[in-house]
Amino acid sequence: MYRSKLFQFLFLGSAVLTACNGHPEQKANHADSVTMCVSEGLPSRAAAVQKARTADDIPQGADDVKMVFIKGGTFQMGSKEFEDAQPIHAVTIHDFWIDEHEVTNAQFARFVEATGYITVAERALDPKDFPGVSRDLLVPGSAVFTPPNEHVDLGNHLQWWKYVPGASWRHPTGSQSSIEGKDNEPVVQVCYEDAAAFAKWAGKRLPTEAEWEYAARGGMKGKRYYWGDDLKPNGKWVANTYQGDFPVKNTAEDGFVGVAPVKTFAANPYGVYDMEGNVWEWCSDFYRPDAYAHSERNNPQGPNDSYDPTEPGLVKRVQRGGSFLCNDQYCERYKAGSRGKGEVSSASNNLGFRCVSEQAL
Repeated sequence: MYRSKLFQFLFLGSAVLTACNGHPEQKANHADSVTMCVSEGLPSRAAAVQKARTADDIPQGADDVKMVFIKGGTFQMGSKEFEDAQPIHAVTIHDFWIDEHEVTNAQFARFVEATGYITVAERALDPKDFPGVSRDLLVPGSAVFTPPNEHVDLGNHLQWWKYVPGASWRHPTGSQSSIEGKDNEPVVQVCYEDAAAFAKWAGKRLPTEAEWEYAARGGMKGKRYYWGDDLKPNGKWVANTYQGDFPVKNTAEDGFVGVAPVKTFAANPYGVYDMEGNVWEWCSDFYRPDAYAHSERNNPQGPNDSYDPTEPGLVKRVQRGGSFLCNDQYCERYKAGSRGKGEVSSASNNLGFRCVSEQAL
């Protein structure tokens, strides 16, 4: 599976990505798979991951981001609009603390400087693990949203996602890009292992998707979006999403074509920023489309394993919140209660994370 994915990925020059919920024909034919605008099926990098430093080797450090206390309670989790977010069910959450914003480039840089950690996207691929593939193609890199020059079939996501050599958290869209002067932008191009390693260094962990949704709702009930029922309250964009004609032209009515600095938009009622749009965020739960049918009701930790019927051989974790590429035209998974998913060794330039803790740090 991994090797065939790599062949397809490298020779097409594209990321193998599953489209978000938007194309009517896809909704009919792929009810459980139309969930993402992020990495799914990138070359697994499994061998590189196994041979590199793991999160278990990371020493304890410190992260100075403000955390917000979330008082536990019971809420209705899920959404009637998305099949894998059903059934809507009552969930009780314990008290916890959550980063007030997504982890930034500056935070991640301090972690890397302190530990020498190398992200998955930066790790070399060993030719021995990919016989028959040219060494010239086995180079570090990651998935980058690359808008086409003309209208394309929205059923083929390969037309706007490309594998870009040199793309990494330091160079989000390729080797010629940089995060210089972008300390307050969310770090991207981080896979699940990278996010978990940072969390361990910071003395925290990644949120469960129940914790994430509870914090995102901010105490509001039954709303279409995490901020309310109107897409543009009082005619104003309140999150970094996609405006215009996807994927050809982002009109940037909200002020941003790509990621926005954290805390650009208003916080929710709990004082937490960017829980909708900007970048997708890793959660600790394994992804299964039937997870809610079997979920624990008290502080659920998610299923014991991963299963996605569209790619049963790949391990996936839940991602939440949508990104700057989501809108109602194509990617609706930024709406309240919706879920995303990602293969654990894949990254992209619209994928980040934030952390939680049981105590204030």
